[in-house]
Amino acid sequence: MSLVQNPSACAAPSADAPQPITLVRPARAAEPAADARWSVEAIEALFALPFNDLLWKAQQVHREHFDANEVQLSTLLSIKTGGCPEDCGYCPQSVHHDTGVEAGKMLDIKAVLEAASCAKGQGATRFCMGAAWRAPKDRDIEKVAELVSGVKAMGLETCCTLGMLSESQAQTLKEAGLDYYNHNLDTAPEAYGRIISTRDYQDRLDTLENVRRAGMSVCCGGIVGMGESRRERAGLVAQIANLTPYPESVPINELVQVEGTPLAGTDKLDPLEFVRTIAVARITMPTARVRLSAGREQMSEAVQALCFLAGANSIFYGDKLLTTGNPQSERDRALLDKLGMKTSA
Repeated sequence: MSLVQNPSACAAPSADAPQPITLVRPARAAEPAADARWSVEAIEALFALPFNDLLWKAQQVHREHFDANEVQLSTLLSIKTGGCPEDCGYCPQSVHHDTGVEAGKMLDIKAVLEAASCAKGQGATRFCMGAAWRAPKDRDIEKVAELVSGVKAMGLETCCTLGMLSESQAQTLKEAGLDYYNHNLDTAPEAYGRIISTRDYQDRLDTLENVRRAGMSVCCGGIVGMGESRRERAGLVAQIANLTPYPESVPINELVQVEGTPLAGTDKLDPLEFVRTIAVARITMPTARVRLSAGREQMSEAVQALCFLAGANSIFYGDKLLTTGNPQSERDRALLDKLGMKTSA
């Protein structure tokens, strides 16, 4: 996710055998037929394609549904940082890890609206608000609903990531005007226990179901580079692509290693394997916004360009993703100019 900023000008405060591959899958239906679902083996077969063939297929799918030279900009602000009781092995905001991130109070509405105004002025069309909670209390939801209403009134799309939600909490946020709710699956079910022990996979799926029932759009992706196998990466994509319906927004994150977290020191994922993951996400979820998310700070311009070629068409835009760095706005603009890409209105 994005932005923990400091108060300053225009900155917010603190198969076993390969299966035949359909080149362009049909657009999402409300209830996809069982034979339209993706098996882990079929997704592994995609990953195993020659690199050029995989990107060619991804480009064809992408161009079927989107302008291939357009990217959507989102900005995320941490409205409540640190002190999270979860033990996610990648997260510097966990109370279980000594990373130097201190717990803070929730930002007030004035600070949040100033950040949203700045983000809109810099070209963002969606403003996301994240809080380091395992599950918010109802009183927290009431405060967030006020923020959502204020940001929505500015003409921005709204998104929140607040942890696990009950059905009634999701409904409250929907009534306040929330467009998207982000809740990542992180990794494949079989790898999940290596990453986190304080909740299980079904907890995440239940929250996504509550969000759908409330009538909001879903933002759901995962993190790669956490020591998982390629089959586990395929398992993650299968879980997301087989949601009914699959998410409207799919952030693909590369692990940002933070000293003090259990995953610090993990072998870094090969950049071309990350690009393959973007391409596979595009092919399996044709109409979703596939977001090139955390980890861009460590990526070269060439790797980012390959990700756009593979079908990424959304980025987090700003100086920070919660507590980790993100390419600065000027650098992003310069790269998009070099590539001849435009931003969505």
